[in-house]
Amino acid sequence: MTSACESLDYVPGDQLSGQTFWQTEDHARQAAVGMYAAMKADWCFGMEFTFDMCSDLADGVSPWADIARGSTFASGSAGVQNHWQYLYELVHRANTVIRNVAAMPVSATTIERVTGEAKFLRAMAYFRMLNCWGGVPYYDETCDINEEFARLDAPRCTPDELRRHIIDDLTDAIAKLPVKWDDADLGRATKGAAYALRGKVCLFAGRWEEAAADFEEIVYDRSADYGYALHPDYEELFRLYNGRRSEEMIFSIQSIDGNTAGYALNIVGYFGNKSTMRLIAGNSIVPSTTLVDMYENADGSPFDWDACFPGFTAADPAARRRMLSVAIDAGSTVVTDLLECDTTKVMDAYRLRDPRLCLNVITPYSHYLGTDAGSTPMDKQFVLADPSKGGSPMEAMAFIRNSEGWNSYFWRKWIPTGNLDGYWGEYNRTPYEFPLIRLADVILMLAEAYNETGRLPEAIAEVNKIRARAGMPLLASGPQWLAVGSKDEMAQRIRRERAFELAGEGQRYWDLRRWGLLESSVKDATDIFGDLMYTRSYQSRHELWPIPLVELERNRNLTQNPGW
Repeated sequence: MTSACESLDYVPGDQLSGQTFWQTEDHARQAAVGMYAAMKADWCFGMEFTFDMCSDLADGVSPWADIARGSTFASGSAGVQNHWQYLYELVHRANTVIRNVAAMPVSATTIERVTGEAKFLRAMAYFRMLNCWGGVPYYDETCDINEEFARLDAPRCTPDELRRHIIDDLTDAIAKLPVKWDDADLGRATKGAAYALRGKVCLFAGRWEEAAADFEEIVYDRSADYGYALHPDYEELFRLYNGRRSEEMIFSIQSIDGNTAGYALNIVGYFGNKSTMRLIAGNSIVPSTTLVDMYENADGSPFDWDACFPGFTAADPAARRRMLSVAIDAGSTVVTDLLECDTTKVMDAYRLRDPRLCLNVITPYSHYLGTDAGSTPMDKQFVLADPSKGGSPMEAMAFIRNSEGWNSYFWRKWIPTGNLDGYWGEYNRTPYEFPLIRLADVILMLAEAYNETGRLPEAIAEVNKIRARAGMPLLASGPQWLAVGSKDEMAQRIRRERAFELAGEGQRYWDLRRWGLLESSVKDATDIFGDLMYTRSYQSRHELWPIPLVELERNRNLTQNPGW
């Protein structure tokens, strides 16, 4: 049994000792790499995109089913325990680096920069713990696992105390980190990343002026040339691979390549469909009907299903099925009968809206370049097939199949097409760079900080930067439906814009909780026709995660969160 404060790979037999390791510039660099490896582990930040299934933007069966459904959420939940343990693994790798690098016989610049990286990553881990559990036991670099393993029994600090530690770390990181790294070190934490994260910590605490100041620093290059810019192509931003880069990325998880020799996140394993590179299961997380229905019409007006199909909102699932379904042959190769469905009308219900909808989601009757039963690129179509009138979709043939049996949407965002001209060969290695912090997120947080401090025109200007890149009409630009007349109206706009822009990136769950909207967002998961996929429930105790049961048993000084 391992303590939450113990390294997951605690002192392997072939590891260099402290006397032989902390000696050279290369050793300092290797120690930093070890921190990043811990950060991008699946149960640390390597599955960040999966948190959307805990919100109203996505539905799914793994890995957070208990949290998403609510009814089975408990202190013994595997995800709760794993996230706690892997976050502490990152903390203690950072502590080990901070403690040891200070005395290394290397340049002061190396010591300063590696220490800044460690404090940034430690702050990131503790900030997530703060959002999950509130106050937690705090260990800094004075905690040496080799000497204190049997005595790691600190009580929980208060949320305010933990936040102070986080901000102190980020303030120190800002002073120590470079504005930019050389090309060989792209992806390492920078001064701009530390400013962005400190601003986010302040924003979550309602410290609006401080948050705005930090965000302005990097959005407007207040004291340095950070060089961040919105990527001109929204779709391409989520397909950065094989050396492609974007000035929008502030701090991201890098991918080496998409084959067995490289490193890449397993986004496809959760978001992909069964037509994606011979994926065994697929679509364990799918876009929700709530997300799809939120997207505006192309002119910025609210979308209404009844304007496309009169009576749709009040129709039962059987009636909706008749409006939207076709028949296909038993071999899953062709559409044999349109039945009562006008497929052009169905496609227009999606493609005549905010362009980000069809870039993020595979919608009915649109096409997707998947692969055949092997890895040869093959065109697929997403049809809503009525099995009572013909066959059912099969991924090896012409149509996309849902492995859960749901009539749900599929993700297009993050999902490679074909085999990327041979570059991509493993479905569990998605070769794209994944942002943990990107400029569009920061701009929308800056808009929120402006709005909360009475700077409505400036908030509108920031949101309009995001809408302009998306190809959407600007707020306050003409028609009444684009007017924004109050702080509350602007808050609603910002919240919706964050959903449109950041879908599939794992931000929504944390947003809903900090806005106090988690309870109102919880509703049963239903498919395109309105059929129930599964039920969801809410209890007030869900606002904070339970301290893992096993941790309470290991550390008798821990106390449980209310209601658990």
